[in-house]
Amino acid sequence: MPATSKKLDKSQDRITARVRLRRILFATDFSTSANLAMPFAAKLADSFGARLFLLNVLEPSNYALPPIGWQGLEVARDEEFNALVQSVQHERPGLLSPQILKSEGIVWSEVVEAVRKNDIDLVVIGTRGRTGLGRAFLGSQAEEILRHSKVPVYTIGPNIGTPASQRGYLRSIVFATDFGPASLAATPYAVSLAEEFATRLALVHVFAKHEHGDYAPGGNAADCERRLEAMLPTDAKFWADPTFIVEHGEPWKKILEIAQKKDANLIVLGAYPPSPTVVGARNTVHNVITHAHCPVLTVPPQN
Repeated sequence: MPATSKKLDKSQDRITARVRLRRILFATDFSTSANLAMPFAAKLADSFGARLFLLNVLEPSNYALPPIGWQGLEVARDEEFNALVQSVQHERPGLLSPQILKSEGIVWSEVVEAVRKNDIDLVVIGTRGRTGLGRAFLGSQAEEILRHSKVPVYTIGPNIGTPASQRGYLRSIVFATDFGPASLAATPYAVSLAEEFATRLALVHVFAKHEHGDYAPGGNAADCERRLEAMLPTDAKFWADPTFIVEHGEPWKKILEIAQKKDANLIVLGAYPPSPTVVGARNTVHNVITHAHCPVLTVPPQN
């Protein structure tokens, strides 16, 4: 996990941690949609002085190929890696040459293993969405990476364009919290990125409706605003004063609505591991990523 200096005031949920990203893993299948995430990974590595790792995984569907087919795949993979390294160096000339990682197996499992072996602090992925059965889907491997990753995942979703303004530069961050453990773990990332990139920061809490139509308990808006403010470090050095927003409604829709109003370049969310008790939270994360017009950083709860 990233190096942090952390102190928690349990009476106020105040976290005084800073995140230092040292090793960033960019996982790609060399598709156009995946490689759209490269500038974001390169920018983060450059800003934090981190080492960038490039990972490609050959999936089991290729195992049935004859030896000559495997040789062809390896040659093609090396060519793709060379082109990607050149793109990184063109994007960020001062960045240390990325370290190449090759693997074979199930993509999400190999990503998790690469994170463990290389002491990775952050995973960056790009994914192409598709529509079916009336709703949007992420790629299955992206879904599994988000479900199983022990480190934060920076996802460039299917609705992100490629203008220069979206190439990893941050001007506005929206951090949505439900005050749960994953959200508390995400706070240092929202704060550190806002400080590092001198961006505006908005902290958001949404009261969700129950199936019967009433809103979940949790105090009034003023209490929530005070609690949002209390999450921030007292010594934080922000470029602009953070804003605190409390809304009622469908969480993912409200988060996206606020992100659009704030012209957000990044949405930060807490992510929860697979569990029957956090289905709603996972659906929120899924829907935000699939519909967002900016990257989404998901942070799992700390062990």
